[in-house]
Amino acid sequence: MSGEAGRGEWGVAPPHVDMSGEAGRGEWGVAPPHVDTRGEAGRGVWRVVPPQAERGAVSLRTEGVTLGYGGRVVVSGLNLAVAAGEVLVVVGPSGCGKSTLLRAFAGLLPAVSGRVLADGEPVTGTSADRALVFQDDALLPWRSARRNVELALSLRGVPRSKRRAAALQWLDRVGLGEAADRLPRELSGGMRQRVQLARTLAAAPRAVLMDEPFGALDAQTRAAMQRLLLDVLADTPATVVFVTHDVDEALLLGHRVVVLGAAGVTAEFPVPASRDLVLAALGAPEARIQKEVV
Repeated sequence: MSGEAGRGEWGVAPPHVDMSGEAGRGEWGVAPPHVDTRGEAGRGVWRVVPPQAERGAVSLRTEGVTLGYGGRVVVSGLNLAVAAGEVLVVVGPSGCGKSTLLRAFAGLLPAVSGRVLADGEPVTGTSADRALVFQDDALLPWRSARRNVELALSLRGVPRSKRRAAALQWLDRVGLGEAADRLPRELSGGMRQRVQLARTLAAAPRAVLMDEPFGALDAQTRAAMQRLLLDVLADTPATVVFVTHDVDEALLLGHRVVVLGAAGVTAEFPVPASRDLVLAALGAPEARIQKEVV
């Protein structure tokens, strides 16, 4: 491994492995989703993203998009527009392309055909403007909660002298100010997800792409995280595309809910919307409408 100020190079890395680093050093692990990663013949290269002027939320769009893996089409004919600042929730049966759509918006998966756009410009790769959040919190296990958040700030170009205070401010916002020096193994699942949320938003992305981030949490912790997300997003200028299998969660968090199928968007509902209508669009029998999930 080698590193130079603001840039480092690793040896051969699998394409699904993210890389991260700070000036003069690098660290393996799953990096915060805003890390700008590049691939060169047989090797991966990371770079620190320079500070940018604060900008508002980004609009996202797909136009006649087909997405797939290794020659297998997952979703086709996808036309979807997400307004800047909107919270769009995507539901649909397993395997219909929900996570695939997020990867395309993030710039991790090129479209087989059609166009994926951010603010009207083609998405050709990853960007600090678009952060991808997974169900796995992906915290670096050897870094404390504070230092995990500081990593995102360093990659954004925040001076070292200001990172600690900024990281603590974000941890306070998610209710973890007193746990700032704990390692991930010393935190509960819900606490780790709160650190991930703080780390993601500390990087000031213009779009946050969330792939069932609360799916592995118990019901009580999940409800607390939903309330926290709503509170934090209230004063955070970002567009959100949120994937879930839970209709109740979709109706709580979203400004709009779309149902995705193999042939693209099959239905959409502005919120507030009828839970029964959303379930019907998903093909749920009326007899199972009690506490059904997608």
